Amino acid sequence: MNVTITPALLHGSVTPPPSKSQAHRLLLAAALAHGTSTLSNVAFSQDIQATVRCLEALGASVRQEEDRLAVTGLAGQTACGKELPELDCGESGSTLRFLIPVALAVRGGGVFTGHGRLMERPQEPYFDIFREKGISYEQQDGTLTVKGQLTPGVYTLPGNVSSQFVTGLLYALPLLPGDSEIHLTTPLESADYVRMTIDALAQFGVAAEYDGDRTFRVPGNQTGHPADMTVEADWSNAAFWYAAAYLDSKLDIQGLNYQSAQGDACIGMLYWTIARPGEAEIDVSGCPDLVPPLAAMAALRGERRVTRLVNAARLRIKESDRLSTVTEVLTALGAEVEEHADHLVITGKDSLPGGVTVSGHNDHRIAMMAAIAATNCAAPVTITGAECVRKSYPSFWDEYARLGGQIAVSE
Repeated sequence: MNVTITPALLHGSVTPPPSKSQAHRLLLAAALAHGTSTLSNVAFSQDIQATVRCLEALGASVRQEEDRLAVTGLAGQTACGKELPELDCGESGSTLRFLIPVALAVRGGGVFTGHGRLMERPQEPYFDIFREKGISYEQQDGTLTVKGQLTPGVYTLPGNVSSQFVTGLLYALPLLPGDSEIHLTTPLESADYVRMTIDALAQFGVAAEYDGDRTFRVPGNQTGHPADMTVEADWSNAAFWYAAAYLDSKLDIQGLNYQSAQGDACIGMLYWTIARPGEAEIDVSGCPDLVPPLAAMAALRGERRVTRLVNAARLRIKESDRLSTVTEVLTALGAEVEEHADHLVITGKDSLPGGVTVSGHNDHRIAMMAAIAATNCAAPVTITGAECVRKSYPSFWDEYARLGGQIAVSE
């Protein structure tokens, strides 16, 4: 699907979709608990569908009723030694990394597949653990097979690759018949995402302690209780509407929890960092998903204002190489962007010429970035592969049009 945008400012009230990050975590906690839990305000993006599909393959029961999910958990039941489940993770990095250790804990392993660039993403922190613990793994032809049994003990991994590895262990280790610890060899990046995991577990009665530095203590023999939870609105996707508002669209962004544990709630603070005059430097190590909307804001920040988005190397292993694709798309629109190994330097302008066709790069956040930047272009912008927004925000184009965006859709 291609979308052609005739530049126009947006206006009106908008409520971001439910948080994908929180929904993943609550779904997994419910699936490992006793009884039946209810999750309300769930958006059935492709990533959430992947998590539901995999949890059912592991033995949980998930029933959809409008925007609610009734999840009947495994309640500590395991089926190790039987045929390994096949787990299609779609393009969801969270689904894959969260469930690798969980599958080992509850089914003795699994056969993981994915689409797009998912199976190219590095899993070395897990592989190092597997070699130490005697767990077998094989990765070939886009399939990862893991087999073995997790045992209580000390698990060591780096904290600066992805917090998703820590989260996966935080779900699996409470299921083991003894206490465990996670030791980080480097400082933890995206710590707020891990705090969101600990909060989700706590909602279901599962305890995990973080010392705020490099150690997690996880008691074993824990099985969660059922809970009824409502998923918050998503700050990661709200950031694109914040970017549109920065670019002079008149938007009232509603439904957000300003005390949220979501790490990307920092967009409110970063908005004002960008808005202040002079050069700006933003460390995005804890909020890498905010780089596309921040880049759109920086590109239109005003003549010759320089913004540096630093500590961003992990963006190279997202749905696309986002340091490269942010640079490519914004440069095509007429922005001034310098790509470096682990950061971007963006020199602002008052407006962009547009008048080009750009690829969405099969990356939801790149397509949405282009759509927001297009509101301040002089000529129409066409985005190819625009259906990629379904990964996290299936209603994005409908909302964009409802807010006054002038779009034409073609195949």
